[in-house]
Amino acid sequence: MDSIQSGERRRPGRIEVVCGSMFSGKTEELIRRLRRAQFARQKVEIFKPSIDVRYSEADVVSHDRNHIQSTPIDTSASILLLSGDTDVVGIDEAQFFDSGLPDVCNALAYRGVRVIVAGLDMDYKGVPFGPMPALCAIADDVTKVHAVCVRCGALAYVSHRTVDSQRRVLLGETQHYEPLCRECYQKVMQEAKSEEKSAENLVV
Repeated sequence: MDSIQSGERRRPGRIEVVCGSMFSGKTEELIRRLRRAQFARQKVEIFKPSIDVRYSEADVVSHDRNHIQSTPIDTSASILLLSGDTDVVGIDEAQFFDSGLPDVCNALAYRGVRVIVAGLDMDYKGVPFGPMPALCAIADDVTKVHAVCVRCGALAYVSHRTVDSQRRVLLGETQHYEPLCRECYQKVMQEAKSEEKSAENLVV
């Protein structure tokens, strides 16, 4: 145990990003890394956006219902205030945080903290989501994980929204989103445009 602990503590501060679509195992991987750090007897603090109350108001919970205790916060600045004398900081659903998150993660890393961030890299329209692009740019390591396309079984590319809503932030599960590969997503978008055009012609 002592060799594991000393080996972990010799590592310099760094930023690790785990990104991908919904149902790709991002939170599962975040929890795995954080539990390993706890096993190494490191001081770990975990944060998530307070708006995410899908499974728990306080815990970080994966779709497979694995969970780890966390602190819900409203702004990224709170991470610096609450992290204190910490070896490892975990951040889940990073796409929901404000644009100050990359600076916060950099400040922690320069302080010698290992920062592990998980989040959606793109929204339901395939557009880079919130601070995730900047986090990927400054990260020491980026791991992109993939769900499986529910239509053809290929690696998923995007989280397609299956309900009629234009809100960018819409918390949901399998009843609201489905992982699709690039090809299937393109087909769905083309079908939707064709339906809209047909509806417009009927109105005229």
